[in-house]
Amino acid sequence: MPHLYLHVPFCRRRCTYCDFSIAVRKRIPEREYVDAVVQELRQGLTDPGREPGDSEDGLETVYFGGGTPSLLPPDALATLLTSLRDVFRLTSSRDAVEVTLEANPEDVTPDAATTWRRAGVNRVSLGAQSFDDRVLQWMHRSHDAARIAAAVRTLRDAGVDNISLDLIFALPTMLERDWARDLEQALALRPAHLSLYGLTVEERTPLARWISRGAAAPPDDDRYADEYLLAHSRLAACGYRFYEVSNAARDGRRSRHNSAYWSGRPYRGLGPAAHSFDGAVRHWNLAAWEAYRRAVAAGRSPVASREVLSDEQRELERVYLALRTDAGLDVATLYRPLPSSTAIWVDRGWAEVRNQRLVCTPEGWLRLDALVRDLTGCGTTS
Repeated sequence: MPHLYLHVPFCRRRCTYCDFSIAVRKRIPEREYVDAVVQELRQGLTDPGREPGDSEDGLETVYFGGGTPSLLPPDALATLLTSLRDVFRLTSSRDAVEVTLEANPEDVTPDAATTWRRAGVNRVSLGAQSFDDRVLQWMHRSHDAARIAAAVRTLRDAGVDNISLDLIFALPTMLERDWARDLEQALALRPAHLSLYGLTVEERTPLARWISRGAAAPPDDDRYADEYLLAHSRLAACGYRFYEVSNAARDGRRSRHNSAYWSGRPYRGLGPAAHSFDGAVRHWNLAAWEAYRRAVAAGRSPVASREVLSDEQRELERVYLALRTDAGLDVATLYRPLPSSTAIWVDRGWAEVRNQRLVCTPEGWLRLDALVRDLTGCGTTS
């Protein structure tokens, strides 16, 4: 598989909004984690279900997500990357493969950043979330606003200039968060890329519990739309292009790894809760760290379950993923003609037809699920 994802589940605390598969730990079991992931990778190479033509050559992207991958000691991360180079027989320039590390600002020290860069990390996705200290405290983040700019400077000093900032918008009104100010402070740092996510309420999160007992208000749809559209106008004015619903980049700085997901390309996942997809079958690993570790240590497959996508499911995903991007959907590939309702979308400025491709506008992206239902006659994957 040319695209590899490694899930690092460890966190110091759970953020207010987080429902990801994480393991909160005071001590990071780095040795156990590295051994387990390398063992899973090697097990996959001897999997009897592996096709004879499958090759480990041609790796294009590696993405360390989480959790908090930057909690791994830098030497442990370097060991993992060395193992990947051995397995995938990477002999070309270290920057031929896009290697992304998700990092929290407080973990970015000069020594860590230098080690990451030497190991081959050439892209860092920094979990900024906000530049308002009150908001960061409400989110249960471990950094303050000053750490974000310091982390960006440290990464650049270490030779990592492909930096993405994550921000969350549509926060509860009670926080009095100034979204426009946060955007300006993010843009002042001149990141190569920004990922902007609207707050959602997931079950079994601190936020969901607060809302259930009236301690917090649920996100407001109008606020969500206003802040999303403001981000589009401000970022466009500063030379960024939204190439996907939630992601904007300067020229040449799109995430190659995430773009592979949105184009439906196969990918391989390693680590607890990691997903893999070969174009027809999706499978995912045991979510709990200890269950995953024990399975791999015992020589058992860590796969928790798998699904074979039907033709209808694959078509739905293809349409949905295409419309999430600025390339849009080739209308000639639809199994049926464009419905008449599509004209309404165009008339209202929610979509455009360019060179026989249906492309959502920012206003259309806010209504993406409805457009997919119009085109396919069924629900979406979101």
